[in-house]
Amino acid sequence: MTRFGFHASHEQVSPRRLLSDVQRAESVGFDLAMCSDHFSPWSHRQGHSGFAWAWLGAALATTNLPFGVVNAPGQRYHPAVIAQAVATLGVMFPGRFWVALGSGEASNEHITGDGWPRKELRTRRLEECVDVIRRLLEGEEVSHDGLVTVDRARLWEVPEPRPRLVGPAVSPDSAARVAAWSEGMVTVNQHPDRLREMVEAHRGAGGTGALALQVHLSWAPTEAEAEQIAHEQWRSNVFAEPVSWDTETVEAFDLLSQDVTTEKVRTVVDVSSELGWHQDRLAEYAAIGFDEIYLHHVGQSQERFIDTFGEHVLPALREA
Repeated sequence: MTRFGFHASHEQVSPRRLLSDVQRAESVGFDLAMCSDHFSPWSHRQGHSGFAWAWLGAALATTNLPFGVVNAPGQRYHPAVIAQAVATLGVMFPGRFWVALGSGEASNEHITGDGWPRKELRTRRLEECVDVIRRLLEGEEVSHDGLVTVDRARLWEVPEPRPRLVGPAVSPDSAARVAAWSEGMVTVNQHPDRLREMVEAHRGAGGTGALALQVHLSWAPTEAEAEQIAHEQWRSNVFAEPVSWDTETVEAFDLLSQDVTTEKVRTVVDVSSELGWHQDRLAEYAAIGFDEIYLHHVGQSQERFIDTFGEHVLPALREA
């Protein structure tokens, strides 16, 4: 049975309020939670970006939910540091934490002042980092010389069970590639036919583990308000790669998105004032084969969404 989770958007909500939001989500019946590890938001309108790792400790300690985080090792973070962070949460909260390891975006990684590698180098660097992180989490002493360098690193807190290392993907090609190393896949909402292609590519390449989907959505009591929320908050997030990977600053994203229409935003956000429409859309995603679906209401105020979906949408999905 598909489980439904809450996506905690650090780029849009202050960490204090976001902690209250995820606690509220658990209280109304959400099964899971996840977040992404950003240094920068996607626009000035979003205006937040708390440190995900500190927040995760508080969130895991004050709820009973399983959590995941999307992280990019290799530039802003040394892989041994990420392994230590993953291990610490894994030791403190056994079986409740997973990490998805991606190749990153310049908007977060440019802060180091190092050059932003071309995509094929970022992919190779990620795969080296995954190998280092896995070996450290399994208790090995690791040295490595390549696109990242590791000198005799060892974790003194080794989690049992080892947290899952999940592969983020946005295309059938990347879904197939992460199958070589991942213990599950996470992606974002796209046209259902495209999502089916991704699931088939991942499974066809030997991918195992849970399939997770993050769904960007906007709901409000009126269609006009739902559209306004989506356009105001998420129009900087409509761009495909390489724009989304290579753009460095919120100023640049704001400039790029100044003429983005509501119709364009609807291609990446499920927008409707009808709860039944959202229920049907989420049921369609579940039928594709996703084991975990994380709901991300793209507004900055989460309480109304959490309460309404907890009361009406989640029970209907479980009954169906």
